[in-house]
Amino acid sequence: MMPHVKRTGALVAFALLLASCSSKPPQSLVTPIQPGVKNSLPGKSKSQEPVRGVWLATVSRLDWPPVSSVNISSPELRINQQKKALTDKLDNLKSLGINTVFFQVKPDGTALWPSKILPWSDVLTGNIGQDPGYDPLQFMLDESHKRGIKVHAWFNPYRVSTNTTPRTLAELNQTLSLNPASVYVLHRDWIRTAGDRYVLDPGIPEARDWITNIVAEVVKGYDIDGVQFDDYFYTESPGSALNDNQTFKKYGLAFNSKADWRRHNTQQLIEQVSRTIKQLKPGVEFGVSPAGVWRNRSFDPMGSDTRGAAAYDESFADTRKWVQQGLLDYIAPQLYWPFARDAARYDVLAKWWADVVKPTNTRLYIGVALYKVGEPSKNEPDWMVRGGVPELKKQLDLNESTPQINGTILFRENYLNQPQTQEAVNYLKQRWNQS
Repeated sequence: MMPHVKRTGALVAFALLLASCSSKPPQSLVTPIQPGVKNSLPGKSKSQEPVRGVWLATVSRLDWPPVSSVNISSPELRINQQKKALTDKLDNLKSLGINTVFFQVKPDGTALWPSKILPWSDVLTGNIGQDPGYDPLQFMLDESHKRGIKVHAWFNPYRVSTNTTPRTLAELNQTLSLNPASVYVLHRDWIRTAGDRYVLDPGIPEARDWITNIVAEVVKGYDIDGVQFDDYFYTESPGSALNDNQTFKKYGLAFNSKADWRRHNTQQLIEQVSRTIKQLKPGVEFGVSPAGVWRNRSFDPMGSDTRGAAAYDESFADTRKWVQQGLLDYIAPQLYWPFARDAARYDVLAKWWADVVKPTNTRLYIGVALYKVGEPSKNEPDWMVRGGVPELKKQLDLNESTPQINGTILFRENYLNQPQTQEAVNYLKQRWNQS
């Protein structure tokens, strides 16, 4: 997820803001799961095949569709090129032993299916709202299922655009004459700027309802295997904070702090989406791919022995609580560090998450940093050793030997096709390909 220019930069940009350790462990702010509390989701299927997954990002055309396809003047040739690029990728994934694709259907405030709520995505044609001439989500489902590959529809819930340039603003404003138009022009009062992009304000109840309706449209209309949200809940950067002061005054004064109120808002979204999916199609899985650190132990004794940017404090997402409450069928934390990264060790976090899911029915899949394999790094040199294969092997060995870990997801698909990852890809093929 989530992921996603390397999670579109946000997670990785602040992934290891080192937090200072306090000498005295503070009291936990979070109520631990109570003995005997029953999770509302169906029990784990003992026979379920472990997930061998990959994220396929469409935001900024990172993995698909091909950038060159948008410049083709013939709609027929464009459609053919986009379809062939997707089937070629699926054939490759099948040969690798991948059994699940997390396909980004809502990269921002646009859709990769004929939505009655969102305009068509510009990643398909170059223009927001332009009909691409086919249904990419349906095509993806048909071709994946034909190959025995499951598809989870991956949504970025709050992002409206990836930047705030004058050109983007003009393109959003031009959708006013379309049906449907962009949320940017239909609900201008919901829009904020944060992290140098346009986003929805998560504190507005109607905005959360709007997101839930979008998910419901896909769940009702398509034979998807699952729904996934990535780590973009509240997304801010130090120089581009989300200004939700007025929303807080309107909705949040009953809370002890703005941070508690923000976590409540994220909780409300997860609860209503989870409930809606189960009411519509109980067999469709709901999962989240959050930042790998819930909280650091220096801030909370229930947290992990890490010093990384924490979802609870940075994104205002109490991801551990969602697992405990049975709101998720699975959680896929992004553990994008090697065993040797002292501030956020892979094994420390994988075992911490395994302990979190142990008393629940929530499955645990681990997000792995394929994008780092073969890349020079002063802080994480192990990704370069023998093409990253020893590090990858250690991570997969831990995942497969830990009973609570039910799978691995690679971030992200196009890195399977890069020269620096080929030793690792060949290793994956030997390890995963069952054919």
